[in-house]
Amino acid sequence: MSFGPPPSIYTQSTLAADQSRRRRRFRLLGAVTAAVVAVGGVGGRLLMSGDDGPGDQKTAVVAQAPDDVRETVEKRPVSPEGQNVLEFSEEGLAARPDTDPRYAPGTWATGTILAKGIATRVDGYRIGDESGDRAWTLDLGGHLCAVTDHVTADGRTAVVVQPPQPEGAKSEGVCDQVVLVDLDTGRKLWQKTMPSARAAFVTNTNITLAKGVVAVGWGHGSVAYDMKSGKQLWNGTSTSECEDKGFAGGRELLALEACGALPDTRYEVQRLDPRTGRAQWTYRLASGVQDVYLPSSDPPVLAVAAGDSLVTDLITLDGDGKHLATISLGGYDAKCDDRYFGSSYFGTVENCDGVVVGPTRAYVTSKESTDPAQAADWIVAFDLKTGRGQGKFDGRPFQQVFPLRMNGDELLIFRQGRTGFQSAAVVSWNARTDRETPLLLFSLPEDDDSELGDPEQSDMVYEQGRVFFAKRELSRDDKSPKDPVLVTVGYGTAGLKH
Repeated sequence: MSFGPPPSIYTQSTLAADQSRRRRRFRLLGAVTAAVVAVGGVGGRLLMSGDDGPGDQKTAVVAQAPDDVRETVEKRPVSPEGQNVLEFSEEGLAARPDTDPRYAPGTWATGTILAKGIATRVDGYRIGDESGDRAWTLDLGGHLCAVTDHVTADGRTAVVVQPPQPEGAKSEGVCDQVVLVDLDTGRKLWQKTMPSARAAFVTNTNITLAKGVVAVGWGHGSVAYDMKSGKQLWNGTSTSECEDKGFAGGRELLALEACGALPDTRYEVQRLDPRTGRAQWTYRLASGVQDVYLPSSDPPVLAVAAGDSLVTDLITLDGDGKHLATISLGGYDAKCDDRYFGSSYFGTVENCDGVVVGPTRAYVTSKESTDPAQAADWIVAFDLKTGRGQGKFDGRPFQQVFPLRMNGDELLIFRQGRTGFQSAAVVSWNARTDRETPLLLFSLPEDDDSELGDPEQSDMVYEQGRVFFAKRELSRDDKSPKDPVLVTVGYGTAGLKH
């Protein structure tokens, strides 16, 4: 299957101009409908139990090894009143036209550092440092090509880099360098060249982490490395009918396989042994599916575009790859591949910003309502066994809500603010008891509120009691082109520890 050798995205001014036009246009929003299709089956496993609020949970998360993908359970803060703990702006954009943005993929937080990918580097900002200086900068030697949201329990992540090549060279635009980064120190732990990666580009390369393994797929091939040593564990080629389009990581490793040529491509999902790449089971999707995303590896959940270019259904599987339920997403917005205004940049297989999957439920955002008298949108919890709705979390008029990630067996939710009226908030929601626990209340900068608070334009990361918002594209302000451009802000509790 060929994605074609596209030119580097960093010189595609025409495409960037189109994105800029879309960024400015007024969005006409459709009315919301809801439909649920229920199918029986078996269920997934719990990481954590307990019905109390985040600060009162009696059971602890299973201890994680350093190489495990991090699963943080947040404590209730001393006070939900928020205060600014980080703010950083980028300079040097005055010479760049607004139609040629500086891409900034990847945002990761540890207990002390907020790290941000920007063009050819990763910057680390020390949380709580008001100087505005970087704690460290890691020069990658080329543009970022693919990133993952995953971070290990000890604060590492991996990225794919496009090394510079002479204009017109056969390898121009190729993304064949994998780099593992220590987010606390900014140290490059290892860098490897991906084998046979001549067709790996920013438009088709996906990277993920799972159980001590870094896995990369680009449609024409794949490779996996040992996270600690950087040793190659296995690699796949494009000699078979089915090719590795990408992977979903976390507790397990799922592979998305594309079989056959367009327009008759068929899709399969496999659970792999991360160390060997061998398939443990295969789930074959019906013909007519146009695209597939993998919002969760364990429990395995697939987001599919069936007969449409947009995601139409969630499919839930059990631990053996057997079908459990199909959840119709009519009236819902899974937000799969919505980053960068629908352009398939920097990895898309795992990116469904309107879906979060927990041990027993999938949480999905509705489409935005046009009725000012009701909630702007809402989040519905669906049972993974049956596909039935098991709870609903409403936004407020003019204040949308977005799922961030799981917090044990609860869901972290960002609720937009209304400038001059209500604060923005991060809350933890228990779908079984319908209990809402406020974690942070804050106000985003007024001039950047709409962009920072939009999951299609900005990363949102909640980690260890702080929430961070970081733009994915940096463009100068036409009215003040020499002014620094805000990159990221962060908020933590203003309460004192006792």
